Amino acid sequence: MVVLVLGSGAREHALVRTLLDDDGVDTVVAAPGNPGIAAEPGASCRAIDPTDPAAVVALADELRPSLVVVGPEAPLVAGVADALRAASYDVLGPSAEAARLEGSKAFAKEVMAAAGVPTALAHVCTTDAEVTDALDAFGAPYVVKEDGLAAGKGVVVTDDRDAALEHARACLARPGGRVVVEEYLDGPEVSVFCVSDGTSVVALPPAQDFKRVGDGDAGPNTGGMGAYSPLDWAPADLAEQVLARVAQPTVDEMRRRGTPFVGVLYVGLALTSRGMRVVEFNVRFGDPDGQVSLARLRTPLGRLLTAAATGTLDELGPLRVSPDAAVTVVLAAPGYPAAPTTGGPLTGLDEAAAVDGAWVLHAGTRLDRDALVSAGGRVLGVVATGGTLAAARTTAYDALSRIHLDGGHHRTDIALAAERGEIAPAS
Repeated sequence: MVVLVLGSGAREHALVRTLLDDDGVDTVVAAPGNPGIAAEPGASCRAIDPTDPAAVVALADELRPSLVVVGPEAPLVAGVADALRAASYDVLGPSAEAARLEGSKAFAKEVMAAAGVPTALAHVCTTDAEVTDALDAFGAPYVVKEDGLAAGKGVVVTDDRDAALEHARACLARPGGRVVVEEYLDGPEVSVFCVSDGTSVVALPPAQDFKRVGDGDAGPNTGGMGAYSPLDWAPADLAEQVLARVAQPTVDEMRRRGTPFVGVLYVGLALTSRGMRVVEFNVRFGDPDGQVSLARLRTPLGRLLTAAATGTLDELGPLRVSPDAAVTVVLAAPGYPAAPTTGGPLTGLDEAAAVDGAWVLHAGTRLDRDALVSAGGRVLGVVATGGTLAAARTTAYDALSRIHLDGGHHRTDIALAAERGEIAPAS
């Protein structure tokens, strides 16, 4: 079985590694991939633009893959999955219309309302006056979200009304700009990745990620600085609750609309004092929270994603999940997220990967005359597993300590509060 994975980040590296663990998968080709993927036995990379439907179909025609997995959101919104399906390929990834669940927060709210999904109250705003009224209606803390794709960085949560208004104005100034102003949800946030074939849905083990750049959740939002799973403090049946109350109703509503959702539905939740509430949907695996969910998956990934792509998920049976814990810690470039400096040499990756129970995922790297250098804001993700959360956390930080990037930075408190038993749903 040949699998084509579209994308170039740590999410795609995690997908490639997990697919190669499936005995039914012979080779994986990533497009465009990254140096870490290229070094995986059984994997190779091809330099194409994954958002160009014609280029992707041409590569598929050359490779004749059994399955195409679309990693990031941009190719999905660009209609790459549609073009591949039109060319008769099995694809894990929603159509451009179904991908609007991530491409437009306003559309996602509309679908949630129709499906009866519990979520935050919200106003969709297109003018300064509407934003001002919404901010005043909800009060602080203020939550302002750019309507379109923003790579996880289009959300501002602040007690500063002027800062909230400034972010809203910057979003509105863009062509077709609009924002969603929401009520603030108390309680810890959780990630649950659900795989759907358009009718049936299954859920991977829940994870929690860390969006702020600094320890103690200080500083601005990022694409994610680390994650862990399992969540021993969350309800034991959380995944089942998400399937029953969120994922299945959403998939049913999308099918009712004539735009069935085939792919990964990321459900971002807050466990509030009033119960579970959806913060947002994405339409692909997360990064880095998806990495720890995949690290605990024992059902062969190729088999799972093929079942979703071919409408046979109901024949798969319950997912098998490891009882072990998984932790990911992200190494970021100097200046990230405001103004990352790239091009710095990276060393110590082999030493890190030699730590038992740890591996290194490439997020933003490139080769410069055979030397590995940073090429993005988030550079690497170090993943580790262990019999306990404390063991996985220790291994991850041990491996990370062996890697060097001048000026690189990481959070030191990933999964620390959970390890100490200091997290609980809001009450």
